[in-house]
Amino acid sequence: MKETQSATNIAREIVQNVSKVIVGKESVIERALAAVIAQGHILIEDVPGVGKTMLAKSISASIGCSFKRIQFTPDLLPSDIVGVSIYNQSNGQFQFRPGPVMAQVVLVDEINRATPKTQSALLEAMEELQVSVDGVTRPLERPFVVMATQNPIEYEGTFPLPEAQLDRFLMRISLGYPSFAEELSVIEQQEQTHPIDELEAVVTPEDVLKLQDASKNVYVDSAVREYIVSLIKATRIHKDVSLGASPRASLGMFRAVRGMAIMRDRDYVIPDDVQELAHAVLAHRMILSPAARMRGLQTLQVIDGLLESVAVPGANQWPVVSQ
Repeated sequence: MKETQSATNIAREIVQNVSKVIVGKESVIERALAAVIAQGHILIEDVPGVGKTMLAKSISASIGCSFKRIQFTPDLLPSDIVGVSIYNQSNGQFQFRPGPVMAQVVLVDEINRATPKTQSALLEAMEELQVSVDGVTRPLERPFVVMATQNPIEYEGTFPLPEAQLDRFLMRISLGYPSFAEELSVIEQQEQTHPIDELEAVVTPEDVLKLQDASKNVYVDSAVREYIVSLIKATRIHKDVSLGASPRASLGMFRAVRGMAIMRDRDYVIPDDVQELAHAVLAHRMILSPAARMRGLQTLQVIDGLLESVAVPGANQWPVVSQ
C-alpha cells in the first residue's frame, strides 16, 4: 500500500502542475496521465483552440522527458519521422540521423493531415517501442508516449486514420470548451506571459517509470476482469455496431484502470474505474452500422447503453469510494 501511496503522490504532483496551464480540466488530465501510466498513447480530438497541443506540451514539461513535435502535412515522408541513413564521404560509411520519433514524448500535431503511408510510420514505434530503418532496428527510450491531435470538424485535405492506427491509441480524449469563469482565468493567466513558459518539471522520467511499474502491482479482481471482457464482447454483438472493440481494447482497458486506481489512491480496481474510462478507451475502436449512422446514433450513446445493460459482477462487494 505504501508503494501505491507514493505513486499516487507522484501522479498528483503531475496533475497539479499541468493544471497550471490547462485550467479546469483536471479529469481530462487524469485520464491522459492514466494512459501514460498504462504505457499507452493518446489521441486528443477536439475543435481548434481549446488546448490540445498545450496539454501534450504541459505533460511533457511536467515529467521532464525529451520532447519532439511533428507537424503532419500532406508532403511529410516516413523518413521525416523515423530518421534516415546518410552517406558520410569522410569515412565512407552510412550514418543514421534519428527522426523526431526517437524522443520520449512525441506530439503529432494534426495527424490526419498526413498521407496513410506517413501515418503508418508510427505503427511500429507505438506498438513495439522501436523503429526499423535500412534493416536496423533501434529501440526507443522509455517512457515513450505518442500524443496526437486532430480536428474532428475539418475534413478538407485530411486523411482519416485507418482502424489499425486508431486501435493503437489507448485513449481518445477531448477537452471541450472552458466555463465562463475558467475562460476568464485563462485570459488573466496569459495577460503578460504564457504559463507554459514558466512550467518546470516536477518529476523525472525515472519517476514515470516507477509509476508504470507500480501500476503492475495494482490488484484487479476476477470480477472486474470479467466485467471488462463482458463489456468489450458486448461491443462486438451489438446490433448497431458493425465492428466492435478488439482484444487490444481489453488489454488496454486492463492497464488503464490500474493507472486510474493509482490516481484515486487505491491499490485495487473497482468497476467505477472501468465505467469512467469506457468512452475514452472504446469509442474510437467501434464502427457503427450504416443504418445506425443514418439514424444519427453516436458511439458514445452505444457505450452508454452497454454500461447500463452489461451486469457488474459482484457489485455488492465493492466499497464505496468518494471521488
